[in-house]
Amino acid sequence: MTRQSLFITILLCSSIALTFCSSEKKPEVRTVEDDKSDSLMLVYDPKKGDLKIDEFMQNLHKKRGFNGNVLVAKKGKIIYQNAIGWADYLHRDSLNINSQFELASLTKTMTGTAILMLAEKGKLKLDQTVNDFFPEFPYPGITIRMLLSHRSGMMNYVYFVDGVFKAEKKSESKGISNQDVMKLIAEKKPSPYTRPNVKFHYNNSNFMVLGAIIEKVSGMRYSQFMMENVFKPAGMHHTAVYSKAEYETIPVDVVGHDRTWRYSVVQNFLDGPVGDKGVYSTVQDLFLFDRALRKGNILSKAWQDSAYTAHSELSHGHFSYGYGWRTFDGKGEKVVYHTGWWHGFRHIYLRDLKSDVTIVLLSNLTNGSLLQLDDLYKMVGMPVVRKSAYHGNGDSTDE
Repeated sequence: MTRQSLFITILLCSSIALTFCSSEKKPEVRTVEDDKSDSLMLVYDPKKGDLKIDEFMQNLHKKRGFNGNVLVAKKGKIIYQNAIGWADYLHRDSLNINSQFELASLTKTMTGTAILMLAEKGKLKLDQTVNDFFPEFPYPGITIRMLLSHRSGMMNYVYFVDGVFKAEKKSESKGISNQDVMKLIAEKKPSPYTRPNVKFHYNNSNFMVLGAIIEKVSGMRYSQFMMENVFKPAGMHHTAVYSKAEYETIPVDVVGHDRTWRYSVVQNFLDGPVGDKGVYSTVQDLFLFDRALRKGNILSKAWQDSAYTAHSELSHGHFSYGYGWRTFDGKGEKVVYHTGWWHGFRHIYLRDLKSDVTIVLLSNLTNGSLLQLDDLYKMVGMPVVRKSAYHGNGDSTDE
């Protein structure tokens, strides 16, 4: 090869590299103006709060036992927020609006967003299999797309790992990591629930594996990747991932309570794996996550649309699952949402994409209070997001 041809080759390679780099979506860099804008959006005067919502929430607290934080926003403006009850009943510590809750499965909305961000940047493809990243994974044919939509057919790792630890009398004092669970699955090869892509079967294994893939692709801990690529760009200053594999004691003050105040839930080794859970946040930061998504700041509209599309047969004519979001579609309405339930925490997070309504309820007392929200939905003009409220054809049972 002559010097001239070598020089031309180098120029061509450089040109291709520049083209590739310029086509990749650059990460959002927050500015001082972004922080000011978010601060103004979070300004809330309790004296101007929605009185009907306040009356509803006080009744939910007194009559149904709701204990937690709530935020309701319309078209980007908070119309009601409150902190109701105890952060830690044993010590009689009160909640405040910046109290951080273990989000349980609300974490899946953020893990799904992170995976789609990596796909948008060309770092992975949704039809790649888990074996592309973990060759020893014992279930061939499971794609990222199947994990995102709970169609992998995997068993639930929570019960599997718990069974192994008890049978082998392993120490439960330190949390295990996602990579530890992946190795255990490869070693033990537990039977799957069903074949890949046969049916929708919700379980935590799907998003725990996605968390492990995020770590493998990015070369970062899940906690670090989420902080740098999701939380900071979205302005979520009170949000972090706390894994028992990284922290001996989780540094938050809100304690989970199981059904009654007599039982506070102690975190254990199963609070180590993340992606399916493990994000700690506040009602205001979840509102900021909603706004960042709506603005397209952390994920483009096209990729969001794929996340909000039902990928399994509808239940009761309306309900299905997208990529990290439960979905409700009906009569010109579009609500994406997620529920969460883990170690004394129970939540619901709803985003009405058509009417631009956001509802966040985070609770650290796992009773049935969040099943009594029909009147709240009606107050803000959101469809009743409750499966038993609809017939199989999708018509409301109230009609």
